[in-house]
Amino acid sequence: MRRERWYGAGWWLIGWLAVAGARAQPVDLSFLQTRAEATGYEETTRYDELMGFLDVLDRASPRLHLTRFGYTTEGRALPLMVYGAPEGAGPGAVRRTGKTRVFVMANIHAGEVCGKEAMLMLLRSLAAGRYARWADSLVVMVAPIYNADGNERVNLFNRPRQHGPVGGMGQRPNAQGLDLNRDHVKLDSPEARSLVRLLNDYDPHVVVDLHTTNGTVHAYHLTYAPPLHPNTDAGIVALLRNVWLPEVTDIVREKYGWDFYYYGNLPSPGSERARGWYTFDHRPRFSTNYAGLRNRFAILSEAYAYATFEERVQATLRFVEEVLHFAYANATVIRKRTAAADAGVVVGRPLALTARPAPSAEPVEILLGAVAEEQNPYSGAVMLRRRDVRRPERMTEYGTFVPVETVPAPAAYVVPASLAAVRDRLQAHGIRFTVLGTERPATVERFRIDSVHVAERPYQNRHLRTLYGGYEPAETTLPAGALVVPVDQPLGRLAFTLLEPRSDDGLATWGLLDEALEGATYYPILRLPAGE
Repeated sequence: MRRERWYGAGWWLIGWLAVAGARAQPVDLSFLQTRAEATGYEETTRYDELMGFLDVLDRASPRLHLTRFGYTTEGRALPLMVYGAPEGAGPGAVRRTGKTRVFVMANIHAGEVCGKEAMLMLLRSLAAGRYARWADSLVVMVAPIYNADGNERVNLFNRPRQHGPVGGMGQRPNAQGLDLNRDHVKLDSPEARSLVRLLNDYDPHVVVDLHTTNGTVHAYHLTYAPPLHPNTDAGIVALLRNVWLPEVTDIVREKYGWDFYYYGNLPSPGSERARGWYTFDHRPRFSTNYAGLRNRFAILSEAYAYATFEERVQATLRFVEEVLHFAYANATVIRKRTAAADAGVVVGRPLALTARPAPSAEPVEILLGAVAEEQNPYSGAVMLRRRDVRRPERMTEYGTFVPVETVPAPAAYVVPASLAAVRDRLQAHGIRFTVLGTERPATVERFRIDSVHVAERPYQNRHLRTLYGGYEPAETTLPAGALVVPVDQPLGRLAFTLLEPRSDDGLATWGLLDEALEGATYYPILRLPAGE
């Protein structure tokens, strides 16, 4: 294909000639296009093209530094572009700036490609000198192609009914068949381990995850969500819900006439749920909920699937730009809120083990929309295209979660040395623990197992478990070599969620304690009570 050959080689050669020896002076990057732009938004950028695009930017501008933060299942390097850190792209160089660190990731689902294209465009703007003031108070880190293996599995029948790109897009799972946005707890994929390592090393104050919607026909160009787990620090959630997201929404409406709102869907036909606007799941297997339990601001972005591909890219780009404008203007407040969350004491406080959606106090106005059917000219498949229709309907919103079952957070957990999979995950998540050098007596709480339910069908290659029972006090001797995991640490909320037996998204849920639970009367991980 003539256009593809030009795109694959022509701009690359032009780029090298344009930037050679020119890093110290402004460079015209108008020649540099994404595949989406070069094909009139019929196609999406492939991995090798993206890496070449980033390399041109890295060579063109001293403002940007390119590195990698890990690898995919098939061995592709995961690129990370860093803006605002003069010394380089490494974790030390970034953290030494003392600035507010914002991490934006795209393409976790590789059929939802608008974020990837939008972030390439944003990085090109930064390389050309636009938004230079951001670097005064921010370091912006962009991972534009997280599910790189899935990105390369382009098929015209992926993401049915989504409006383009008509030349096909990648698949939702990675090369292992795993949904990477369900892997933040169990860490079964190299991609998720790479991502969590990035969060540990760079410790961004803000995490933004870019997606495309499924399902309901509505009138919003983009919907969003803050962290949803009820154990998330209240100060972080308050700033997002009361100030940050409303301000971005108002600015986008004023600038572009587009409506943005909190992510939601109507119940599916035949559902037993009452009609209402329902957000997604609260559990930390999802990226933004996970980041929230790490005491960090997190924002989910969902461009509207039935808007055209070009509109989805533009909506995502505009949303991220306004999120970053707010972060720049409120950088000190953001750092103070995360520091306060890290210093907050959760020991002895009731924390949620399970949760349910909470109805809004009053009905809210939701803008429903309309679509028209169109045909993909190459596959013949039906696509739905957004029509410029706003149909307001007042309904109950289920946009937050409240605890169903709680238990006070202990002072610490004691993990037997034999639970190697648990130790591995604690280390990978960055949760601190000490190893007992000698045995010692202790008053503990142990969980008596009354029953265990194991799901018949596998989910993400695992059979999920639910434990039933309750705690009882006991006197015991803690063995040498046991791990003591204090809850009084910045990641204490996350440690609680991972280690509690009744947690609805813990390590036991995902089968990582299966061998120890086989025929057991008690859960093998003990609690040291608060106040002991």
